[in-house]
Amino acid sequence: MKIKLILFLLLSILLFGCTGVGSKGFFGTGVSVAFDPRSVGTQIDDSIMEKNLTARILLRDKKYLLNIKSKVLDGRIFLTGKIENPEDKLQLTKLAWETPGVRSVRNDIKIKEKFNFKQSAKDLLITSQLRTAIILNKKIKATNYQIDTYKKKIFIYGIAITKEEKNEVLQEAKNILEVEDVIASIILVGDLRIQKD
Repeated sequence: MKIKLILFLLLSILLFGCTGVGSKGFFGTGVSVAFDPRSVGTQIDDSIMEKNLTARILLRDKKYLLNIKSKVLDGRIFLTGKIENPEDKLQLTKLAWETPGVRSVRNDIKIKEKFNFKQSAKDLLITSQLRTAIILNKKIKATNYQIDTYKKKIFIYGIAITKEEKNEVLQEAKNILEVEDVIASIILVGDLRIQKD
């Protein structure tokens, strides 16, 4: 009887211990692994994407090992951390968008540099002009694109329905005055992983 009671207590501790570890979930959402709404296949795909992105970030520069964190949920990539300059932030976003199977990227990486008001104002104006042009262009689904500008270089990330839409976005970017370069990571819908439940 005592042996059964001891085994029961040990098993209870193990089970409650496992549940306690996973109950916080991703980003403190309170969703445990057992109640994760993603399918097992999606969870595995997300894990592979996360490891792929982490490896590629480390290959770019080992200093990111402690400074940058990535998380993938249902093909959506979340980046956090701190880096030295905005160009690195944009390049990390580009790396994330180039990860096979990505559906969206949210880059919350903070910059550790002095603020240059004049340059930031010009970049903001370029971004605003392109955002407005894309919204007004009926051939483009504007919500599918993220636009960042740094030192008159436009970085465009997003998902195009067709090649024609992708070309329209690039043309709108090239029409903005004072733009020195357009760097695009635009994925076609046909190239995305599409899952149906």
